[in-house]
Amino acid sequence: MNLFKSESSGHAKLPETRRILINKIQSQKFKNNSISTGKYTILTFLPIFLYEQFRKYANIFFLTIGLLQQIPGISPTGKYVTLVPFLVILAITALKELIEDFKRHLADRKINDSKVKTLRNESWEEISWKDVCVGDLVMVMSDKYFPADLVLLASSEEEAQCYIETANLDGETNLKIRTANVISKHMKDVQGLSNFSGEVEAEGPNKNLYDFTGNITKEGGETMPVGPSEILLRGSKLRNTKWIFGIAVYTGAESKLMMNSTKAPLKQSTVEKVMNYQIIFLFLILVTISLISSGVNKIQFTNDEVHTYITTEPNAGNNFFLNFLTFFILYNNLIPISLLVSLEMVRVFQALFIDNDEEMHYVDKSLGIDTFAVAKTSNLNEELGQIKYVFSDKTGTLTRNIMVFKKCSIAGVVYDVDQETSLMNESMRDFMVLMSICHTVVPEKAEDGSIHYNASSPDEKALVEGAALYNYTFISKTSDSVTIKNHLNELETFEVLAVIEFTSTRKRMSVVVRTPEGKIKVYIKGADNVILERVGNQTSQNRHQGKTLEHLDNFAREGLRTLCLGVSDISDQDFSDWSKKWKQATTSLIDREKEIEIVANLIEGNLTLIGATAIEDKLQEHVPETIEKLLIADIHVWMLTGDKQITAENIAKSCRLHKDGTELVDISDDVPTQVRTKITDKLTFIKNYGRVGHNNDLTLIIDGKSLSHAMEEDIRNDFIQLCTSCKAVICCRVSPLQKAEVVQLVSKFTGAITLAIGDGANDVAMIQKASVGVGVSGNEGLQAVNSADFAIGQFSYLSRLLFVHGAWNYSRISKVILYSFYKNITLYIIELWFAIYSYWSGQVIYERWTIGMFNIMFTSLPPLALGIFDKTCSAETRESNPALYKTSQNSELFNIKMFWLWIGTAIYHSVLLFWIPMLAMETGISWSSGHSDGYLILGNTVYSLVVIVTCLKAGLVMENWTWFSHLSIWGSIALWFLFLVVYSSLWPSVKFVASNMAGLFMILFSSPVFWALLLLVPVVVLFADCTATYAGLTLWPSDTDKKRKEEKNKKSFPSDTSQCEAPEQLQMQASKVIYSNKNQETVIVKKETNDHYSFRGGRVANGDGENKHERPSEPNSSDEAESASLLVLTKQTSVSPIYTARRDFFSDLYDTPQDEHN
Repeated sequence: MNLFKSESSGHAKLPETRRILINKIQSQKFKNNSISTGKYTILTFLPIFLYEQFRKYANIFFLTIGLLQQIPGISPTGKYVTLVPFLVILAITALKELIEDFKRHLADRKINDSKVKTLRNESWEEISWKDVCVGDLVMVMSDKYFPADLVLLASSEEEAQCYIETANLDGETNLKIRTANVISKHMKDVQGLSNFSGEVEAEGPNKNLYDFTGNITKEGGETMPVGPSEILLRGSKLRNTKWIFGIAVYTGAESKLMMNSTKAPLKQSTVEKVMNYQIIFLFLILVTISLISSGVNKIQFTNDEVHTYITTEPNAGNNFFLNFLTFFILYNNLIPISLLVSLEMVRVFQALFIDNDEEMHYVDKSLGIDTFAVAKTSNLNEELGQIKYVFSDKTGTLTRNIMVFKKCSIAGVVYDVDQETSLMNESMRDFMVLMSICHTVVPEKAEDGSIHYNASSPDEKALVEGAALYNYTFISKTSDSVTIKNHLNELETFEVLAVIEFTSTRKRMSVVVRTPEGKIKVYIKGADNVILERVGNQTSQNRHQGKTLEHLDNFAREGLRTLCLGVSDISDQDFSDWSKKWKQATTSLIDREKEIEIVANLIEGNLTLIGATAIEDKLQEHVPETIEKLLIADIHVWMLTGDKQITAENIAKSCRLHKDGTELVDISDDVPTQVRTKITDKLTFIKNYGRVGHNNDLTLIIDGKSLSHAMEEDIRNDFIQLCTSCKAVICCRVSPLQKAEVVQLVSKFTGAITLAIGDGANDVAMIQKASVGVGVSGNEGLQAVNSADFAIGQFSYLSRLLFVHGAWNYSRISKVILYSFYKNITLYIIELWFAIYSYWSGQVIYERWTIGMFNIMFTSLPPLALGIFDKTCSAETRESNPALYKTSQNSELFNIKMFWLWIGTAIYHSVLLFWIPMLAMETGISWSSGHSDGYLILGNTVYSLVVIVTCLKAGLVMENWTWFSHLSIWGSIALWFLFLVVYSSLWPSVKFVASNMAGLFMILFSSPVFWALLLLVPVVVLFADCTATYAGLTLWPSDTDKKRKEEKNKKSFPSDTSQCEAPEQLQMQASKVIYSNKNQETVIVKKETNDHYSFRGGRVANGDGENKHERPSEPNSSDEAESASLLVLTKQTSVSPIYTARRDFFSDLYDTPQDEHN
């Protein structure tokens, strides 16, 4: 019977392919090998920088104000009051951009000037990387990087193989093997390489790191395919190989490394979006009050109320448009110019706190892992505090991705790893041979003769190690053979005729070999659903299928990862016919993958099922506790995995995503109509109880095939409504594209802030679609981390990232924004009240330079204190009380209502701050010096009061007082009075300052009214705020307020010390008793001796001694605990003193002891 009825579509050339001539001048022009990762050049810096800056509406607004102020007779505040601060801010931003870009150019220059040997005139010549061209033949030595994307021609190894490290590309540290093409592998010297001629035909440049389609043709010889196993990518390093010869196919910007150096999608935080909307509203208010002011001025003019002494401009009061511009300039500071700068500084510090958090420092010496959390962008810091949905990968994210072979099913019999198998029948032998030879593992021999296996997939490594447990050891491989040692300690070499590699689409891998006995066999492994559908119908082929399915189900219930294994015998004639089609498919430049899939299906059928494997992938530490906390915080958790349904279900149970007693809603079905029926029936049931959209105690599970039906246009809304009404959702057997579609659909349907977390390349699409992407530094490389917004070492750190940093950042950013608008409106809306008394002329009440200095000097520090150091509860309290997260999650601290409440407060304060001094100074006063109380006396009095009140208001909303808090509040007030004294003393020595400010401080300081106002007005203005704050804390306290009160009242140590031995010794040593969340132990740090005692298992032990004392129920204080535990952990980490000091500095920054005033 002929197995091969299908025909491949053949081979054709694509116009976008490139022909690269070997040892000849190229017929087409290619890009050079010089790279540039900088954003700017000398010529492009100014236009690009200005374009980027003026895409922000706020910058356009302030530039417009600055330009309007240059028009003579229009600006009431002076020409440079807005323009100078704006240009300073712009200059600082430009300097930052220049420094960052200069560093990029320096790094580029270093790379471009690296040296490599290139064949020139039949000899090796050392040239710079930037001078390498497509078609150049290069020689790369061991432990050197490849200068461009090369096709491997030959190597120092006998079989023309080489080992490479691709950590710079994908983060994988395991060595990978590459093999030269049979056409060129024989070349070992310059002479042979110089005499070699032909051409390489390759696909056009693309960013796919794992695929390459090309052919190599020797002049006068045959054409052979070139695939991913023969390509050496720029950024990879040659390892354990003396040298290689290669030909450059892609250079510079066209190399795959550079084509993958793209920016992540632009993401904007929800808080920033809300803020932008409010700025638009404020702008409209600004326009409105400017129109009203100029309208009143016009009315007064038409009523013949002409006051020519107000201005020297002719007909000034009659020009409505010019008056509008005057008032528009006068009120422009309602929108704070300093807000963007303050936010940027605050976010930088918040990102540094995340980067330097010792509690998220993951160290695993056995795996060589030592990594901190990383905030790859600071724009989304506050978004971490508002997460409603978490989408998580399973393997490597919830689990360790450290695979261990546990058991297998062979011919219907289960074998454990510790079970001896003295008898080897044919099925067992085929099973062991398959595990030993069907893989991409690279063996590395140590000096002691032992073999270490390198594998890009932990599963493959586990299978090879599993075969070794049954005495089938993988020894070595070449381009056309694999050698193993069997259970009889005999070496067997299998001739490799074809390898059909694993892809996420195929979900299987096959190898066609000629056995030592001369038979041709196909060994195949893959997902159960893929293999079982290819098993033959004969009894000998599916005899053990029933038992194997039963064993697969049992393995999955234990949470083990499973694969099915099959084999088939092929006749020489059938293989000969198939190999022709195989060669045609592998040399095709049109849809090579599709052609390979068609031809592979011809030989991967009619299988004999020989068994299944079971691999254990344990959960990471504290995953169940972390997921439980997420659920308590009202966060919906979805697990998206490629594993089979029963495995996913059992993992969900073990990590507490699905609990006993929770209803499991299974909507998977092979029939599309049944999937629809299950969705609509369950949704109708929930609707009847009015629970749609609520966090119901339900867990929904669906497989990838059913998911494709559920995502169809007419049913997807019902499906999403059902999913969002469940506490947890499990999607199994899903592809990377389906993961991304699910995240995108939920984000669009709910409008909620979503977070996706994963560790592999298959999670990248999902991570980029979510509002916030988190990458786990796992064993699947760094693709996910490189594409993420934040990176962590373990899934369990997600709780600290959200509940501590996320909640803190959200609260801090909210206060910075609200306070910035409050202080500006409080000061500048007074100009509107003053306009009533200044004949709506546009006269300013303040001295013009003090207007600009308000945000730059006198109120710049309080927003930073709020944004960097403020915190509602300690980290320990927040982690142990996940429900506190709901405050930030529900946007209770920053929303439209809260925004306008602060605006209303600002207007109320401005009324009191203006009219109380106005009424107090209504009676004119003359000083002995001849001065009288003009508008500047009133203006500077009001200004002083505004500075005091706004600074005290920051202190009122501040919940964590630090040294910087005190400096920012009292220092800002003191700075204003110091400025007033100095500024009033400069004229006439310094001419550019206002002459009418000369000696003003003496006039003010000699006025009893001034001092009475300083004492009285802040009390009157802030009385309502203090009353409201006190009432809120006592009568309607929030959960956060209650926890803060508990923290404050918490006794640092039990009063009864009778249970502890020698407590007086502890007092003499001036020790601190703290509890370390990370080590789950209590540590006593002695100030004098640096010795430490530790409470383990609830009792105290000194070093190696017996446990003696009960652990105190509470630490000394939550923040002291954090600081001391960080100190102990830092000391235990073997790093340099400078590095340790830096970590301790940042730990102290966000763990400053609290002194709560409320």
